Amino acid sequence: MFEMRFHGRGGQGAVMASKILAKALVEEGHVAKAIPSFGFERRGAPVSAFLRFDDKEIRQVTNIYTPDCIVCIDPTLSKSVDIFEGINDNAVLVQATKKKISQLSFPDTISKVGVCDAFGLAMEIIGRPITNTIMLGVFAKTTGLVSIDSINKAMESVAFRDAALNKNIEAVRRGYENTSVLEIKRKEEA
Repeated sequence: MFEMRFHGRGGQGAVMASKILAKALVEEGHVAKAIPSFGFERRGAPVSAFLRFDDKEIRQVTNIYTPDCIVCIDPTLSKSVDIFEGINDNAVLVQATKKKISQLSFPDTISKVGVCDAFGLAMEIIGRPITNTIMLGVFAKTTGLVSIDSINKAMESVAFRDAALNKNIEAVRRGYENTSVLEIKRKEEA
């Protein structure tokens, strides 16, 4: 089973991104469960969402404490929240940031990093700092676990108006195209 944790701020669409990605994974034949985390969230407050997928039935519907992948859709969040808490060995980090990968700090347990200036793209494409669909494109490019075609099909089932759907399809594509990926060789592998 592959487990993911999405980190963002209220209003940025972390929960929606997990739902869209779950639908895209189902489109590709996986079994997926998106688990939203609701508490005292408000616009701008840190939020998280969880996603599990596998090729067989998933019974767990709990939060994810030892993720294989972190998708952080807000570049400022790691200053206030430990987004890496409990992360597994050989985990993947998908990060919204203007910084180059060499400028980031992350635990030694990370084996692959994908970054994209999602805020810049969001302002250009959508006109608001909502980065969730861009980060789905970044996830697809970084991991290769889902195609952007499946993400786009999943978005068609979400209640986007036509103009918004077209912008979000462009956002996924541009996120994919503007992603830098680094695979990290760990010392024991070298």
